[in-house]
Amino acid sequence: MSAVGAVSSCSSLRSCVWLLKPGMQMSSFGLHTAARCAAKDYYEVLVLGGGAGGIAMSARMKRKVGAGNVAVVEPSKTHYYQPLWTLVGGGAKQLAASARPMESVIPKGVEWIKSQVTALDPDKNCVWLENDTKVSYKYLIIALGISLHYEKIKGLPEGFNYPKIGSNYSAQTVEKTWRALQDFKEGNAIFTFPNTPVKCAGAPQKIMYLSDAYLRKTGKRSKANIMFNTSLGVIFGVKKYADALLEVIKDRDLTVNYKRNLIEVRADKQEAVFENLDKPGVTEVHQYEMLHVTPPMGPPAVLINSPVSDESGWVDVDKETLQHKKYPNVFGIGDCTNLPTSKTAAAVAAQSGVLDKTISLVMKNELPVKKYDGYTSCPLVTGYNKVILAEFDYNAQPLETFPIDQSKERVTMYHMKADMMPLLYWNALLKGYWGGPAPVRKLMHLSLK
Repeated sequence: MSAVGAVSSCSSLRSCVWLLKPGMQMSSFGLHTAARCAAKDYYEVLVLGGGAGGIAMSARMKRKVGAGNVAVVEPSKTHYYQPLWTLVGGGAKQLAASARPMESVIPKGVEWIKSQVTALDPDKNCVWLENDTKVSYKYLIIALGISLHYEKIKGLPEGFNYPKIGSNYSAQTVEKTWRALQDFKEGNAIFTFPNTPVKCAGAPQKIMYLSDAYLRKTGKRSKANIMFNTSLGVIFGVKKYADALLEVIKDRDLTVNYKRNLIEVRADKQEAVFENLDKPGVTEVHQYEMLHVTPPMGPPAVLINSPVSDESGWVDVDKETLQHKKYPNVFGIGDCTNLPTSKTAAAVAAQSGVLDKTISLVMKNELPVKKYDGYTSCPLVTGYNKVILAEFDYNAQPLETFPIDQSKERVTMYHMKADMMPLLYWNALLKGYWGGPAPVRKLMHLSLK
């Protein structure tokens, strides 16, 4: 799940600040408040979702159409900076540092509708909320994120009541990851990647590298067999960074099993059951001393079979403008869309700048011209002071900001990830002042000519 920034010759850290990670989205265990009616039944701009994309766009839209004319529909009372959870699970940060009251991040002058969307009716320019409340709009921005489905793994989520198992994808389970790591004695430490789209595709292996570093630091590494069981056929989707990660894996004696999908957790026996995707129906059972689960994910239920969604349930938008393909006054941003790029907060940042310009032109009855190139970023944490900074586009080609080899592990990039990104997330992205690293990237490259 990160970043933002400005160039400074004084510090490489301050020139790294824009690469926001994994897409913000409330976990399926998220806190909720009781539904309430909207203060009004019509808004010029209605935003669905209070994650990174929704808050950033509500701030931008308020400046465009004025206070009182924008509303955000979001039931959760806490907003989380989820990219920090990798470090929380590894014991390097506290969970509290990732949380702020939702009320504090909703821009002043934007109405917060504390309810859940139950249906979308774009043909009538309205949505339905809980308690059969209808809210109409002139423009709709859908930023509902992605849903976690622990229940699709047999034995979960109830298995989290047992020790030795955690997940960095939920506020309720991320601290259990750190506890399991601390309690590790000897045996298998298993890390999983599901057979579905996920937010921050690098996160499932980041905790593996941190666990390896922790076990080395505490003298337990010789008693650990660290295993990454992934449903994918590659370690990472961009070859440049995949090659670098494979070197890390080799150097640290980590085991990677491809095309393995977690289908059951027997927490009482500390057993994990995986299906071999190359041999459907064939399963493998592994005993574990520590298990980190990345849950299956999918579009929010309200989007499945919705008029605004494609056949898979993702909001169907133009990949360059983020405007809906059928409804010109509907737009999508972030994890809930069918944009063919990784679902990260870095992608949200880049998308927000494009979407801002798209909506501006649509409001003037002009055609959108700003194009999103699929830019996303994943700071691949490979240790407590090491990060490989992956940046790439729709074509899985590196789209890097800095005039260095970003496939190398770097301490500066770790501090950018751990220390600078959270500050810039809260103070720049959510306030609608940052739209991705492209301008800075251009400036960096021009300075070399």
